[in-house]
Amino acid sequence: MNSSPENIALEGAKTKLKHRLETVFSPRSIAVFGATDAEGSIGRSVMLNLIQNPFGGVVYPVHGQLDAILGIKAYKDLQNVPDAVDLAVVLSRASLVPDVLRNCAKHEVKGAIVISSGFREIGDQGHNLEKEIYDIAQSGPMRIIGPNCLGVMMPKSGLNATCAKHLAHSGNIGFISQSGSLCTAILDWSLRENTGFSAFISVGSMVDVNWGDLIDFLGNDPHTKAIAIYMESIGNARAFLSAAREVALRKPIIVIKAGRTEEASRAMLSHTGSAAGRDEVLEAAFRRIGVLRVETIAELFYMAEILSKQPRPRNNRLAIITNAGGPGILAADSLIRSGGKLAELTP
Repeated sequence: MNSSPENIALEGAKTKLKHRLETVFSPRSIAVFGATDAEGSIGRSVMLNLIQNPFGGVVYPVHGQLDAILGIKAYKDLQNVPDAVDLAVVLSRASLVPDVLRNCAKHEVKGAIVISSGFREIGDQGHNLEKEIYDIAQSGPMRIIGPNCLGVMMPKSGLNATCAKHLAHSGNIGFISQSGSLCTAILDWSLRENTGFSAFISVGSMVDVNWGDLIDFLGNDPHTKAIAIYMESIGNARAFLSAAREVALRKPIIVIKAGRTEEASRAMLSHTGSAAGRDEVLEAAFRRIGVLRVETIAELFYMAEILSKQPRPRNNRLAIITNAGGPGILAADSLIRSGGKLAELTP
């Protein structure tokens, strides 16, 4: 067995992932920092989503001044919460987030979702705050999703730790997105089209939990049959490529990658504060590890839905059966242009 420092670090990371992400996505207790009952606030929306979609656990609002929020007892500080907390949902303003997370780490909270914005996407000040969050994540076992994200939904269990208006339908597609606003648009579309999800995850800036972590998690999730990803930046490329190479052998991974042009890459810096990376290098990497790349949001979900319900194709040959000539010809053209071949049938 190779016991190099790199392999030891990798095994340590896998152990951290194994013992923490399950709790983040299946919490028994949630503390909400920045919870409020103010009409129209994100803190109110998140609280309502957590208590109106029972996930099998308890919600503890944490607030320095209020005694109750939406009829639920509020606690001045985490140390006053009468139970061990699995997951912290953080809505506090950006400047307070590092202190909130340090307090969570001190009280052995297993994971945190930081919905708050105001980090690397606003410049140096936000970047410094994000560096503090990174240091907190690296100093202990607590896993952190975000910041600057919509949150997390696990429709099968009823967990809705987001500020979105509705819980997604339950299904077998695991969706991960770097854009929170795109999440809400896709959620609206999925409710109209009756498309369901095993997980609906907004990752934001990916200070700690990254593509590789989530692909590993969904790859081992029995409810997930296909993984669909909206990606702007790849982040930890080694973690992504390693996880995707392994999981793509068992489950289809479909990616739509934004920021392919120089102009779009510049726009991304003001969105998530991330650089896109060279597109041709990423294209080659996707092909090598078996990740399917698509061009549109519609293709992303059509492909995920088809591949989650059908056996994996063994090659690029396809038989087209039709009762009308025109649509059959169009289908044949589309197949050939996409690199496929018409199957030759025996007598």
